[in-house]
Amino acid sequence: QVRLQESGGGLVQPGGSLRLSCAASGTIFNIYNWYWYRQAPGKQRELVAAHTKNGGTNYADSVKGRFTISRDDAKNMVSLQMNNLKPEDTAVYFCDVDVLVPPGYRKEFWGQGTQVTVSS
Repeated sequence: QVRLQESGGGLVQPGGSLRLSCAASGTIFNIYNWYWYRQAPGKQRELVAAHTKNGGTNYADSVKGRFTISRDDAKNMVSLQMNNLKPEDTAVYFCDVDVLVPPGYRKEFWGQGTQVTVSS
């Protein structure tokens, strides 16, 4: 079983920055893709950013130029640097990982989420 632990959420003023981190624990043979999703009240969960094994990154149009996803495979971690935050970025942020686990299955695991609130 793989567990994901997110950290770094909180309350920040518009224009401020936060850095979210997510660490995976458990027996992992390989990590393929990392994702960050978010879900605002009354809205569907949306993909914010993705980081593939080969180094490719993708971002939602609403966060391009403001958010940066990065990964540290040695530590089984992913981070999301969020700059110039806006009130519309307020949401619960979830990390999601696509991994190879014993005895050789590819599975997806989710974190429990961390609240990000952007407000003055």
